[in-house]
Amino acid sequence: MRIDLHTHSTASDGTDTPAELVRNAAAAGLDVVALTDHDTVRGHAAARAALPEGLTLVTGAELSCRIDGVGLHMLAYLFDPDEPELARERELVRDDRVPRAQAMVRKLQALGVPVAWEQVARIAGDGSVGRPHIATALVELGVVATVSDAFTPEWLADGGRAYAEKHELDPFDAIRLVKAAGGVTVFAHPAAVKRGEVVPESSIAKLAAAGLDGIEVDHMDHDEPTRARLRGLARELGLLTTGSSDYHGSRKTVELGAYTTDPEIYGEITRRATGAFPVPGAGGPVTS
Repeated sequence: MRIDLHTHSTASDGTDTPAELVRNAAAAGLDVVALTDHDTVRGHAAARAALPEGLTLVTGAELSCRIDGVGLHMLAYLFDPDEPELARERELVRDDRVPRAQAMVRKLQALGVPVAWEQVARIAGDGSVGRPHIATALVELGVVATVSDAFTPEWLADGGRAYAEKHELDPFDAIRLVKAAGGVTVFAHPAAVKRGEVVPESSIAKLAAAGLDGIEVDHMDHDEPTRARLRGLARELGLLTTGSSDYHGSRKTVELGAYTTDPEIYGEITRRATGAFPVPGAGGPVTS
């Protein structure tokens, strides 16, 4: 089985529609794909409707969190999307995305970058606007060569010159809320130092003690020594280890299935979840 548990669609900051994403996942030879858009479940229905035969969909979201001033992303799998407290927190984060992005555009303009809010809004479309959309605008303007190049202290990284804060969950609250909604939590790319400051291992230990289920180990932003260190930490803390592409369509160079999760780990995630169940594909329509 080939299992990719971290992808994004146009419901947040990917470039594939949810329907295109599941079709592309099947074409890439995946057996299981998780749709984990930022702070939203808006893409789930369209992904279900288009799910090809032979592909299983894991519903999820990537929750924006912050601990001790350091941002982190929490992957939440197979939770009940209608659980009111978690739904309310997702809405608070989403509602803050537009004013936060507008503040970052103003900071870029103050730095002499000729970016306009209308350009960023066009790129975001109906998705949850975020830094990757602003980074794409910087690529269009020739300010940086790639989206990844915009995530530096010079531009959009945490604490960077054009960075602006938004409403984010306390990760301990995120774990509690996801658990209450029957879901499973995995700390996404915990050692992605190229994105900015990362959460110390002492804090990961506290999150594990609070009920964190796992950490994402095999990821494009982790080199081999980092992966080995994270596997050791996971063994020490009793955490599951996952691998995922963090696919964003054409916005990033990584391909679907570039990194995958062990089937036994996937099985354990599904056994722990009670809020929702994986959706087996029965062959959806071919239009997006």
